[in-house]
Amino acid sequence: MAAPNFDEFGHDAHMRDTFELAREATARGDKPFGSVLVRDDTVIMSDSNRESTEDDIRRHPELHLAYRACREYDADERAAMVMYTSTEPCPMCAGGMATAGFGRVVYSVGSDEIAAFTGSEPPVGCAEILDGVSDVVGPLLNEEGRQVHQEYGW
Repeated sequence: MAAPNFDEFGHDAHMRDTFELAREATARGDKPFGSVLVRDDTVIMSDSNRESTEDDIRRHPELHLAYRACREYDADERAAMVMYTSTEPCPMCAGGMATAGFGRVVYSVGSDEIAAFTGSEPPVGCAEILDGVSDVVGPLLNEEGRQVHQEYGW
């Protein structure tokens, strides 16, 4: 099976899906994070942050999608997937995504930018954790992604 050409995927549309999911999370009472998992340029799974509403520190969308993908798809199938996420994955999520072995990870707002919004120190970047496992691309549609966080009002 030939590897998919991720560069031909509809990046902007998939990223905008993550922004809507992030806004849904905020409306529900969670922090503004959303992610979609894409195979063959089609969204196959989506999730938004549920850390507060489910009282579960593991319910970041990237980690939950990585968990679900590992249960439902084999390693070769996961390598043909792209995780789009509204914000650069935290180290916990990047670790789960390294186990899942997605072909690419695309984010909008960098962890350094979230650190500036929240007044915290930036964590280890996901590219460092995913090095040799997944290609990491970002920021994509950064101004639109930053707007989601500005609306949230950290």
